[in-house]
Amino acid sequence: MNMNTLASFHWYAMTPEWIIIGTALLLSAADLFLGKKQKNWLIWGALLGICAALVSLVLLFGTKSVTILNDSFVLDEFAKMFKLLLLIGTGIVLLLVFQEKGRGIRARGEYVYLLLTALLGAMMMSSSRDLITLFTGLELLSISSYILAGLKKDDIKSNESALKYLVSGGISTAITLFGMSYLYGITGTTSLTDMFHILQNLADAQSEYLMGIAFFLLFVGLSFKIASVPFQMWAPDVYEGAPIPVTAFLSVVSKTAGFIIILRIFLSIFTIVPQGKEEPVIFSMQAILAVIAAATMIIGNVTALKQTNVKRMLAYSSISHAGYVLVAFVSFAQHFYFESIWFYLLAYLFMNLGAFSVLQFVEKETGGLGLSSFSGLYKRSPVAAVAMTLFLLSLAGLPGTAGFIAKLGIFMSAFSAQVPMIMLASIMIAATVISYVYYFGIFSQMFFKDAENQKRLSLNWPSLTILAICSIAVVLLGLFPNAGLNLFYLIK
Repeated sequence: MNMNTLASFHWYAMTPEWIIIGTALLLSAADLFLGKKQKNWLIWGALLGICAALVSLVLLFGTKSVTILNDSFVLDEFAKMFKLLLLIGTGIVLLLVFQEKGRGIRARGEYVYLLLTALLGAMMMSSSRDLITLFTGLELLSISSYILAGLKKDDIKSNESALKYLVSGGISTAITLFGMSYLYGITGTTSLTDMFHILQNLADAQSEYLMGIAFFLLFVGLSFKIASVPFQMWAPDVYEGAPIPVTAFLSVVSKTAGFIIILRIFLSIFTIVPQGKEEPVIFSMQAILAVIAAATMIIGNVTALKQTNVKRMLAYSSISHAGYVLVAFVSFAQHFYFESIWFYLLAYLFMNLGAFSVLQFVEKETGGLGLSSFSGLYKRSPVAAVAMTLFLLSLAGLPGTAGFIAKLGIFMSAFSAQVPMIMLASIMIAATVISYVYYFGIFSQMFFKDAENQKRLSLNWPSLTILAICSIAVVLLGLFPNAGLNLFYLIK
């Protein structure tokens, strides 16, 4: 490949990625010369880089789909939709680290540029149309996340969470790569576009059997990434031991990235109807996927009932929300498919990051994360208590919040399937009702229990900023859902 060929590529399609790469490199170099008291400038630099990448992405909304690097990188509607979520989520997570001053994360420089490299991996996955670039993005996200989970260097739980995450992540990576090898062996290519054309003419019974194995291996490997049952065992321990900003990143941005790679691979390859067959591979697996979605919702919510640590409770809540998104995924509805998944992840981003912001504030002020730490919060900090109430109501899916509209979209997707998934929708309703129990347990602590220490608590500016952004978004998306859907269709 000569210089003229390189120059002919539409490199502007990678503008957001170039900005994130440049920001990460500049901050890693600046970290060598800044003193401990100047580390906050790194966070400001990272926020500036994310804002610049977000602006460049918005400017690309009106452009047509572009492919470069031999069709391995594509800027299409799918990539734009999910990059928007990734950038907004990471920007809010960065604000959380301001509250870690003097505690938790001491290696603040490493936190910032590792977070940016993890974001870069997720963004690469959203634009990848090749197994090699997909896997590269996945590993860039995963390896950065392993290190982030252990950034509390002197904390045994943080070290334990990093080790568990590394082991479970390594296993999932191996299984995912094994599944990809089957696809390469069947088609002789790593390009998803070329696979699409080759698999359409597939008529060999043995190859179809291997396609089933590839489907199973890939879904098992990627199920670790979204923490769906029965591969959720790592999530509670990792979420509990990791610093709260890292936990928030894993629960929102990393989970979104997991669904990105699932949608990219499965909808590109396994929705193809092979020659001589009546239905694609993914349709024949629909019943199995529905069982996994149901089990994820039930086990996530039921296990959360027993938790007294709010951080672990939100970890199991995160598992159950992965099950809700899987309901939309397995419906394969002709209508409301991408809309329902994207809107749910958008709503989940704001309500979950808002909840983690309050959790971090409570931990900072009380030194604990148990239910009793929230006792009397309304009297001590009314703003934090009201904001937490709003976020929990949205997570529970009550009317008037973004969570309600998001779950309604999932229901519509389930009932719009070729064969309406009544049983799965019913299980979702039951699981949602179960979640009310542990969410309202936090309410009772905040509003009806008295704290031993009645000292008033004041929110600092990062907390107020996050709470304001997330609260406004949760209310607006709940009362005016067309605002979010219009953005979706504008991108599309």
